[in-house]
Amino acid sequence: MSTGDHDQTAGSMRPQSLMFSFLGIYALDRRTAIYSGSVIDVFARLGVSEEAVRSTLARMVKRNLLERHRRGRKMYFALTPHAAEVLEDGRRRVWETGAVNRDWDGTWTVVGFSLPDSRRSTRHDLRSRLVWGGFGLLQSGLWIAPGTKDVTEILASLDHASPDSASPDSASLDMADHVTVLTARAFKPTEAADLVRKAFDIEQIAARYRAFLTRWDASPPLPEEPDDLARQLLLHTDWLQLVRQDPHLPAEHLPGDWPAIRAEQVFQTLARDYQQRAAETAAAVLDTLAL
Repeated sequence: MSTGDHDQTAGSMRPQSLMFSFLGIYALDRRTAIYSGSVIDVFARLGVSEEAVRSTLARMVKRNLLERHRRGRKMYFALTPHAAEVLEDGRRRVWETGAVNRDWDGTWTVVGFSLPDSRRSTRHDLRSRLVWGGFGLLQSGLWIAPGTKDVTEILASLDHASPDSASPDSASLDMADHVTVLTARAFKPTEAADLVRKAFDIEQIAARYRAFLTRWDASPPLPEEPDDLARQLLLHTDWLQLVRQDPHLPAEHLPGDWPAIRAEQVFQTLARDYQQRAAETAAAVLDTLAL
């Protein structure tokens, strides 16, 4: 999913990011497939072209996120089990994990690694995935995240990455031989607040939440959009991108006016407000096939 820019217009958002929001609301936990033409009608409300929708659906089929079901001349799309897992993870982040970490137990997950120069691309991928997983760089080669994190999936996805050169060292390697994962607690003279300050860009995280509030904490938000279905999809896309970028730092080590608190309240209020009217519009537009 795109990290996104919360000042962007509806038409400039990545169609795949919007598609994840759409499928999470209108396909997850439903044994149905959705007609591509009706998906195109929904996305037209967001300024997304038919070509972009068809291209996004095709890419998601190739990535084992969607499967096709033909009925007559119509093509329907349904979630694969893999897509359901991805969307369920997004739902947990939105409705269960939340934006404010008030339950931190004082532990950190620590990841240290050392990879040969022949694996520069793998190093870059590992760093990117650690950031996406909520880790911050404490010092060279040493990354931390609050709480207990399972990094096995991150490492497994890199085990057989393409080598960066033809050198013997660049052959497929076992990441477990080059990475150390520990859980730890801060001890004097180290303070947890110092770890937060050193490893994470607090101001950048706060700026994302403030941008979200600028867009959505208005009366009414996005009046230029055609209906609450469009606003619902934009809201959920904005919020999911935001919480996926948030390392979920312990609340006791963040400023008292942390904007995530207000942003989460705004999201939940608007999500409830849009739900019924958006569902009514979707029911009138969507052509579904029972599976």
